[in-house]
Parts: sequence; C-alpha cells; structure tokens
Amino acid sequence: MSELPQLALSIMQPWAWLIVNGHKDIENRDWPTITRGWVAIHAGKRLDRDCHEYLEAGVHPVLGHLMRSTDGPMSYDPPVDLGGIVGVAEIVDCVRSSESAWFVGKYGFVIRNARPVDFIPVRGQLGFFEWRKNLPVAP
Repeated sequence: MSELPQLALSIMQPWAWLIVNGHKDIENRDWPTITRGWVAIHAGKRLDRDCHEYLEAGVHPVLGHLMRSTDGPMSYDPPVDLGGIVGVAEIVDCVRSSESAWFVGKYGFVIRNARPVDFIPVRGQLGFFEWRKNLPVAP
C-alpha cells in the first residue's frame, strides 16, 4: 500500500474499471486540473447502470459501436468493487478537446499507464483527495 500514490480520484464504476484495464484513456470532468503524475483510481459507491449494460452487450457506451481490443472483441468482466481503490493511472494532461472516443466532457484528464491493483476499501471524496486519510479505522 505504501507504494501507491498519495492522491486519488473517485470515478463511478464501470468507468473506473475501463480506465484501470486500459480501455478508457481520458476522464471527463467539468473542472480543469493542474495535477499531473500518478494517482490512485477510486471506484465510487455507485454503479452507472447504463454504461454497465452497454459494456455487457459489447457496445461502446459513448459511440454505440462494438467494442474491440487489439485481439478481437473486448472482454468485459463486470466490476464488483465499489467504494475503494481499484488501480493507478498517470495523468499526463488536461485538455478541452480530444480525438479520444471517450472524450465527452468540458475537460478531459488524459490518462496513460493505468493498471489495476488489489482492492483497498476506502471512503471517497470529490476532487483529488488523500485517500489514506479515509481508510476505515479499526475498532
């Protein structure tokens, strides 16, 4: 746990799953950021059911076409982890426009080198937050 980044960004599932599994390369927000570098990806407590249903059908939730990976149709394992750290990613830029098929926001946090990590239950927050401060306290 000590090797994980200090800051986290909370993202609704299955969007967080898409990021940490290397499918989604940009995170849409209504606000810009100057934050760059590695952040922990926190899966919020809520599931975006519309996006989940698209992915289960193998359809891109933004463009509506069949999802493909480099070796054929995308394999989607429904995310079960909610309310905790699920991965890490590097934020390399914040843009107002992008050619990415995932960009639909006012601002896009450009993501590289994302990967999953073992689930760590932790309470989320809005914006970037120091996630270790939100770890459950043992009784």
